[in-house]
Formats: sequence, structure tokens, C-alpha cells
Amino acid sequence: MSRFLSIAPIADIGSDISCFSEARFMKVDKGLLGGSTNLMLLSLLSESDKYGYEIIRELERRSDRTFQLQEGTLYPVLHKLENNGYVKSYVGIGDNGRKRKYYRITNCGVQQLAKEKKRWKVFSVSVNKVLGSEVQIFG
Repeated sequence: MSRFLSIAPIADIGSDISCFSEARFMKVDKGLLGGSTNLMLLSLLSESDKYGYEIIRELERRSDRTFQLQEGTLYPVLHKLENNGYVKSYVGIGDNGRKRKYYRITNCGVQQLAKEKKRWKVFSVSVNKVLGSEVQIFG
């Protein structure tokens, strides 16, 4: 199994023509994605309760399709967050009247989110310092 995950099309940097190529995909190390998944999921759930597919869609939308999690990736992470006491699941009725399993962040999850955000800030600032002027930091 590859350590890399194809996630989103990127521009062909190597050519003189700068165009968007849907045939090319940026390879992202699964370790990078895995190291930030808890942070992103807890952040989304801190805004409102969500069901699995809703989380997938929102993550994809906000990342401009960079993060396209599959259900087989999302649910084990949600179950781990639930086992750690950071989220709690419940059955609710969706807009279409069907039962759905929703996830909400717990008080412990809010505390964990604050820790994860702090770790992410230190990590990303440090990486950007190493990269220097190659990277612009957006507020």
C-alpha cells in the first residue's frame, strides 16, 4: 500500500503554459493528512453537530477539494475520537426525514481542539520559517 494519497488536481508547474490540469493530482503523504485529521474534524464539529457524509462534504468544500476523505477513512477516525471521549454520536432525523448518525463535540473534545490548534500553530509556523519566503502565511 502506498504512503501517498491522490487528493486534488494541481497546475502543471513544470510547463510554460500555466493551466489547470484535471488529469494531474497532487500526492500528499498520508502522514500529513493523518496528523491533522483530528484537528479538522473537531473544528468542524465545534461549529455544529454533523453526520458523516456532511463532514466529508464540508471538509471537501472548505479545502477547495484538497481533502476528499472516503467513508472508510472518516468513520474509524470518528470512532477513535468517540472512544477517547472527544465526540459523542446520536441518532437524529435528517432534513429528508431519514435517520442519521450525528456526531457532536464534547467538553473534553473542546479542550482537545484547543490543544490541537496550539500544536498546529507551532508546527505550521516552524515549517513556514524553514521554507522562508517561499510560503505566504494567510491570517
